[in-house]
Amino acid sequence: MIKVLVSACLMGEKVRYDGNDLRQTHKAFTTLEGKAQLVPFCPEVAGGLSTPRPPAEIDLANGESVWAGAGKVIATTGSDVTDAFCEGAKKALAICQQQGIRFALMTESSPSCGSSLIYNGKFNGQKVSGEGVTTALLRKNGIAVFSQNEVDALLHALKDCQ
Repeated sequence: MIKVLVSACLMGEKVRYDGNDLRQTHKAFTTLEGKAQLVPFCPEVAGGLSTPRPPAEIDLANGESVWAGAGKVIATTGSDVTDAFCEGAKKALAICQQQGIRFALMTESSPSCGSSLIYNGKFNGQKVSGEGVTTALLRKNGIAVFSQNEVDALLHALKDCQ
């Protein structure tokens, strides 16, 4: 059975910055649970951050900028949490490589997991096109990343692999 790395909060684990989850219960997600072995993972917790924790955003609003050394992940407290985000991303990649995972379903808008939208780094609630730190690393290494809003597309991609 194909394995899919999934943001742990989408599986109901209370690991989000605010101590909550984003448990997915829609039909497409239920179908995914029957078609693939889901591997829950939270890069922020794996990187050493607590739950709950202060919200964080990428100052240049792009995970690629973090890997290039130009951007940082900053918490609302002003703390630089870039190292924790990068460590969690590296651990996510290691799991994918160890387990032969080629697909990931990640939480949209997250500074770790966002796949097409993330917050702009100004803590004003505005989203911009971009990807999170973990998503950028996974994609750089050939792993297809989808958001919880793209489960149908992920199911289609899995069908093409079987």
